[in-house]
Amino acid sequence: MNKLYIGNLSDHAGPADLESVFKDAKIPVAGPFLVKTGYAFVDCPDEGWALKAIEALSGKMELHGKPMEVEHSVPKRQRIRKLQIRNIPPHLQWEVLDSLLVQYGVVESCEQVNTDSETAVVNVTYSSKDQARHTEEIPLKILAHNNFVGRLIGKEGRNLKKIEQDTDTKITISPLQELTLYNPERTITVKGNVETCAKAEEEIMKKIRESYENDIASMNLQAHLIPGLNLNALGLFPPTSGMPPPTSGPPSAMTPPYPQFEQSETETVHLFIPALSVGAIIGKQGQHIKQLSRFAGASIKIAPAEAPDAKVRMVIITGPPEAQFKAQGRIYGKIKEENFVSPKEEVKLEAHIRVPSFAAGRVIGKGGKTVNELQNLSSAEVVVPRDQTPDENDQVVVKITGHFYACQVAQRKIQEILTQVKQHQQQKALQSGAPQSRRK
Repeated sequence: MNKLYIGNLSDHAGPADLESVFKDAKIPVAGPFLVKTGYAFVDCPDEGWALKAIEALSGKMELHGKPMEVEHSVPKRQRIRKLQIRNIPPHLQWEVLDSLLVQYGVVESCEQVNTDSETAVVNVTYSSKDQARHTEEIPLKILAHNNFVGRLIGKEGRNLKKIEQDTDTKITISPLQELTLYNPERTITVKGNVETCAKAEEEIMKKIRESYENDIASMNLQAHLIPGLNLNALGLFPPTSGMPPPTSGPPSAMTPPYPQFEQSETETVHLFIPALSVGAIIGKQGQHIKQLSRFAGASIKIAPAEAPDAKVRMVIITGPPEAQFKAQGRIYGKIKEENFVSPKEEVKLEAHIRVPSFAAGRVIGKGGKTVNELQNLSSAEVVVPRDQTPDENDQVVVKITGHFYACQVAQRKIQEILTQVKQHQQQKALQSGAPQSRRK
């Protein structure tokens, strides 16, 4: 295709004007300029020169105060459904471009035109005129885990506005109401032409990647505080093969960065949530809490309100450690997503776990040493109320208050103490039983 269409011309433009423009740009022509009112045609020696004319002149050169439009001239029978897309960034994958084009109809052909420049050019043929027309503005859809969307948006939407301004696109994000336990992703829609969408995609993915890497680095610092924490199984991050490897030691000596929780007995935790958030946790016809229970592998029940004007409600979660982590994590996240706390605040909830009355002293420690160390380690508030009357199972309550990870660290450390107490009791029982068997 070496015939050019030159558009957006002034009524005063003539062949001599166009000859001067092409001469100044050092682009040869293979024939005279055929000038009509507002547009013209000319032949170039070959397709390479035609592409160079398009890249050098279209939108970049003015004639009588009007920027010229220069593009391939398409025969009338093809003009209604054939178009050319230029300046496609080299990093844009072919599959992404193809998925954008097919949103508007059947693509009969899409061929890349080789050029000497870094950006690519493709010729696209649609099956109808309307489909070709709509590709002037193409929406690009990107799925991103909800954990990263807030930081992509930025305070008062500043990050998103900057990307829009820098790339000349319009960006919208699907509402929180569309999220479910099995679909924690939100849809980012970018509107613009192919070139501007590609630029916006690059900036969006850069921001999401930064958020992901920051979260992983933060979790690595805390993972050793929660024995057996397995992030891959928790669903807090989107599936990826890019989990960071261990950083040191020979291969045979390396342990997985996120080992599985050891098999443990079932635990029961009472989590206290804002009374206003109960409907969001339960969901329509109980669907959300049912999904949450299946996802976490835990029994989750909401106790009746203690009084009509109660400000908090108790959620009873029963399951092994990993189920506790997953269930509590989702509840914290749901309260944040539904804006039951202000955007500048972290979600802080109170959790109660029951421990045998004879083990409460071990949790407190001599002079409160253990509980103080536990609070310093976890950043959670840990309280064993004095003068408690043990329940029918001879158990008392330990209260833990803090943000999600702080509460999890405290819960796991307390369970470690209880395990040590139980093991000590078993050893004493074995030792006390041994002499009796010898006397027999």
